[in-house]
Amino acid sequence: MAAAEAVAMAEKEVADLREKCETPAELLREVASAMADEMGAGLEKEGGSRVNMLLSYVDKLPTGREEGLFYGLDLGGTNFRVLRVQLGGNEKHVVNRESREVSIPPQLMSGSSSELFGFIASELAKFVADEECANVLSNGKKRELGFTFSFPVKQRSVASGTLVKWTKAFSIDDAVGEDVVAELQTAMEKQGLDMHVAALINDAVGTLAGARYYDKDVVAGVIFGTGTNAAYVEKANAIPKWEGELPNSGDMVINMEWGNFCSSHLPVTEYDQELDMESLNPGEQIYEKLMSGMYLGEIVRRVLLKISLRSSFFGNIDHTKLKTRFLLRTPHISAMHHDETPDLKIVAEKLEENLEITGTSLETRKLVVEICDIVARRAARLAAAGLAGILKKLGRDGNAKEQRSVIAIDGGLFEHYTKFRECLQMTLGELLGEEVSKSVAVKHADDGSGIGAALIAASQSQYRNVE
Repeated sequence: MAAAEAVAMAEKEVADLREKCETPAELLREVASAMADEMGAGLEKEGGSRVNMLLSYVDKLPTGREEGLFYGLDLGGTNFRVLRVQLGGNEKHVVNRESREVSIPPQLMSGSSSELFGFIASELAKFVADEECANVLSNGKKRELGFTFSFPVKQRSVASGTLVKWTKAFSIDDAVGEDVVAELQTAMEKQGLDMHVAALINDAVGTLAGARYYDKDVVAGVIFGTGTNAAYVEKANAIPKWEGELPNSGDMVINMEWGNFCSSHLPVTEYDQELDMESLNPGEQIYEKLMSGMYLGEIVRRVLLKISLRSSFFGNIDHTKLKTRFLLRTPHISAMHHDETPDLKIVAEKLEENLEITGTSLETRKLVVEICDIVARRAARLAAAGLAGILKKLGRDGNAKEQRSVIAIDGGLFEHYTKFRECLQMTLGELLGEEVSKSVAVKHADDGSGIGAALIAASQSQYRNVE
């Protein structure tokens, strides 16, 4: 096939992709409405929606007045973090903060529950032993810990929850169905560590808490990283499935688990369908598969593979690398998407480094950037529609000049992929309109899940009212 013919064929495929990934404002408003409806259905009854709307049992968020020494433990992947914060109340906020990151030995990710929690507790004990401010705990008080555990759990109270299933690289069978707080508490006791787990939360709830500590107008915490999730503050009397007494605060933080959202309005292409069918959880987490960091590079790879197989778009190449699933990562497509060199040198480097594709023309490289743009833009616009859905559910999408609403966002995709972040912010403005946008802010919340755990431990402290 002649080069010009190959390029023309590739351009046609890209135009077709752009059309299938289109997200006009009208469509996004439908997505936002569907999200708000699913949220309502999930609050109505257990299993009433694909969006689980789990009760976090966190009814009190930090106010900024908390004082004392608190710990956080953040377990969500191949590393975990322990941190210690000294809170100084209204005037001083966080007086001191120290943290340590620890890699989990691979064999412990598929060993036994007691081995994993034993290892975590021993590292926590070492961290406590290094305490410089050992004199801050007096009158026989126990140390208190907030535990961020970013795996699906069924919570029964603010400090207990049974593991539903492992995700990511973990598969420890004897922990499934067990209370992860009880496992950690037992392991800490074996280490002689006198510490009480005051709260069990996930990273979205932690992000919400960490941001709320500094800004009382924060209404939601959202993660856009490898995966995606959101948590927000709901009125307790708007949760029909709630059983038992309503909390005094009148509020309840809801962990949405929104990655599982699905709607006929989502612009799904053949590439997404194939990715879903070949995934570990076909038919699940559709929203997440369209817009989280784990999948964007893989979608682009699939598009490049199809074009390359149908035409000699990349010349005569060996397709082995291009056929390798998840070989192209989101940081690679971000680097190509942000390439501003006149000859798109970075695009050429990434294609060569990752896919062993060499000698590409400038025209070819431009098309690769366009594919990255289509996939990332769709992701960012769908993400903005989800945020608009939360605001709609809270009745904050109308003209509410008096009412400021802040959404705190954490995660590498939002933090490092500039074009994703800018497109998300612009799209939210487009969906809300100029007037409402003035009262809505999107903020980057750095390290929400770690500090958030310690802050929730403080707001749930058993010594809160003890002088």
